Amino acid sequence: MFNKILIANRGEIAVRVIRACREMGISPVAVYSEADRESLHVLMADEAYCIGPPENSRSYLNIPNIISAALICGADAIHPGYGNLSEKAHFAEICEEHGIKFIGPPPSAMDRVGDKAVARRIADRAGVPIAAGSPGPVVSVEEALSVANAVGYPVMVKASAGGGGKGIRVVKDERELRRCFTTAASEAEVSFGSRELYIEKFIENPRHVEIQILADSHGSIIHLGERDCSVQRRGQKVVEESPSPVITPRARKAMADAAVKVAKAAGYVGAGTVEFLVDRSGRFYFIEVNARIQVEHPVTEMVTGIDLIREQIRIAAGEPLGRKQSDIAFRGHAIECRLNAEDPAKGFRSSPGTIDRYHVPGGPGVRVDSCAYAGYTIPPYYDSMFGKLIVWADDRDKAIGRMARALDEFEVDGISTTIPFHSALIRSDAFREAKIYTNHDPVAILGSDFGQ
Repeated sequence: MFNKILIANRGEIAVRVIRACREMGISPVAVYSEADRESLHVLMADEAYCIGPPENSRSYLNIPNIISAALICGADAIHPGYGNLSEKAHFAEICEEHGIKFIGPPPSAMDRVGDKAVARRIADRAGVPIAAGSPGPVVSVEEALSVANAVGYPVMVKASAGGGGKGIRVVKDERELRRCFTTAASEAEVSFGSRELYIEKFIENPRHVEIQILADSHGSIIHLGERDCSVQRRGQKVVEESPSPVITPRARKAMADAAVKVAKAAGYVGAGTVEFLVDRSGRFYFIEVNARIQVEHPVTEMVTGIDLIREQIRIAAGEPLGRKQSDIAFRGHAIECRLNAEDPAKGFRSSPGTIDRYHVPGGPGVRVDSCAYAGYTIPPYYDSMFGKLIVWADDRDKAIGRMARALDEFEVDGISTTIPFHSALIRSDAFREAKIYTNHDPVAILGSDFGQ
C-alpha cells in the first residue's frame, strides 16, 4: 500500500480523497494555485505545494509543476480526482515514467474509452446496444449528411474527444447540419484538442442512467448498480439518485451486464462509469465510459456501503477487489444535489465571494461533501460547485422528504447559491413523479423565480 498520495486537484474532491487517505493511514499531499492558498484541502493536508497562478491552465493543468511537487514530497502515487487531468492518458504515462503510480485506469484503456467514437465501436463489438449513427468519426460534411440521412433526423453531432456534456449539438435537418459542421469541429478542437466528430441518432425524451463498475488488475470486474442523472441543466448534471426510479429489475440487470461487457472489452482497470441513454419504452443505448471517479459517486456509496475512493486506491496498489458480484447488496435510496455559488434569480450568474456564515444540515442519513467554511472566499477562476448534499433513506419518498428538510437547514450567507433552486426542484411534481428527462430544462419547469 502507498505511504503518501498527492492529490492533483482542488475543491470538494480533493477534500474527499484526503479523508479516504487519512482513514487508510496514508499521508495526503495537496497542491494549490495562488488563488487557493486558504482552501480547505490545503488546510487539511499533511503537506501542500503551490503549483502556479490562479488560471487552471497554469496550475491544476500544469503537469511539470505537479510532477515536481510529487517528486519533492516523495509521493508514491497521484490521485487526479475528476475533471482536470483525470482522463488524460498522457498525464498517466508521465506519472509512470517518473515512478509514480497514477490512481486510475491504465493509459491504454483510457485512450480506448476516451475517444467516444472508438468506445462506441468497442460497445458494438461486445454486443451492447448503441444508438444508430456513424461507425467512427466523420471526416467531411458530406459523410455526416450521408449518415444523418440514413438514420433520420434529428441527430446529434458529438465531439469524439468530448465529455461532461460538452461538444454536443442537436441538428434537426440537412441545412442545419451543413451550417454547424465546420463550426462544431473548430469548437471541438479548441475545447478538446481534436476536430473529430461523429453522428448519433437523437433519442427523444431520454433518461440518463449510468452503471458504476470496479475492475482490478487480476481480471475481476463487478458493478455497483446504477445512478439516474436525468436532471440536467445545459448538459450538466444537477441532481443524481440511486437507484433509478424508472428502471425495471430486468432492464437494470441487462444494463449492468452490458456495462461489465464494455469494461472487459476495453481492458478497463479501476473505478469507472458506463453511461447509457434510456428511451421512453425502456430500451437503453450505450453513450460513453467515464474513466474516473464521478462527481455523483456518493449516491452509490450510500446504497452499497462501499467507499469508492478507498477502492480506487486499493486497485491502484495492485490489490484484488476481494468481492464477488454476489457480495454486493443494495439498500434504500440516495439523492445528491450539486451546490453551486450561482444566483438562480439572475440566470445562474456566478457568485464568487466570501462566505460569512456556513451551517450544514445533519441528522440521520445526511452527508455533506464540501470545500467551504465560514470565512472561505470562493475564487472566480474555477467551476462554481462548492459542495454536494447527499441523503439516504429507506425509499425514494422518504429520501425526497429528507433532502427537502436538509436543504432548508443549509445556510450559506455572503454569496448566492443554488440551494433555493434545489429546494423548489426537489419539491416539484415533475421530480417526485420522475418525469424530468435530459432534454428538459428544470429551470423552465419551475418558472419565473429562477431566471426565466
